[in-house]
Amino acid sequence: MLEIRHLQMFSALARYRSLSATAVELNCTASAVSHQLRDLEHYYDIALVDRRTRPIKLTPAGEVVLRLANNVLPQVARSKADIRRLAHGQAGRLRLASECHSCFDWLMPILNEYRKAYSDVELDFATGFEPEPHQMLLDDEIDLLITASNLPIDGLHYVPLFTYESRLVLSPAHALASRDAITPDDLADQTLIAYPVEQSRLDVMAKFLEPAGIKPKAVRTTELTAMLIQLVASERGVAALPDWVAAEYEKKGWVVSRPLGDGVHCQLYASVRENSRELAYMKGFLALLDGIAKP
Repeated sequence: MLEIRHLQMFSALARYRSLSATAVELNCTASAVSHQLRDLEHYYDIALVDRRTRPIKLTPAGEVVLRLANNVLPQVARSKADIRRLAHGQAGRLRLASECHSCFDWLMPILNEYRKAYSDVELDFATGFEPEPHQMLLDDEIDLLITASNLPIDGLHYVPLFTYESRLVLSPAHALASRDAITPDDLADQTLIAYPVEQSRLDVMAKFLEPAGIKPKAVRTTELTAMLIQLVASERGVAALPDWVAAEYEKKGWVVSRPLGDGVHCQLYASVRENSRELAYMKGFLALLDGIAKP
């Protein structure tokens, strides 16, 4: 049977053209090299070297076997290295999703730094608008979830990132722009512009309107933050966004923001499966997230 060790021996023999030098390279005896060579020649039923010459000369059949070794052995070495990295958690696939649809401004620098340190890890993204992202994490459809909901689910681990304030964003010409703070009643006759997720997952609904028993006049959805800002700026409605997002567009003069009541504050988390948190490439990503400062 042809084995990798035969090709490794023949590759060394082709370099050194000497049984004794090949034996030193392979850390074995010259007789062991001679025995492997006879096995290889028996497998192909043809002479692969001319033993009468010094140094040893390869026959035409030997040149064919050498080409085979030169093709196969590098592939074997690469596969071995890849498997070793996988076994030690240094390579794999990291699929991300985020319920915080405005997080990519601060997440992108982290991703760029991570790619430099873990070039063998394939990064992928889910949309984040799925109805049950925590279940996707449990079902191994994603590997890490950025979320404001640390649901007590067995098998999930949460890393606190930072707190933020959810603020009402509105046109500078909007009637509510003159208020110092917004009450739930103020939004009863307003159209709320929001991301396309369940209303219970919206901070403004879950932590501000629903406790007061108030619903907005209508809810309009868009997946893009830029489009949401455009709709608000053109007085098609109002929106609630994290303070760092609101501040970015306030600086441009497109919108203004006001606190919701005494302030609606939320905690952002990174959630992973318990059985994957010790993988080296996962620990590396969580370490970058753990060191992040609030945007």
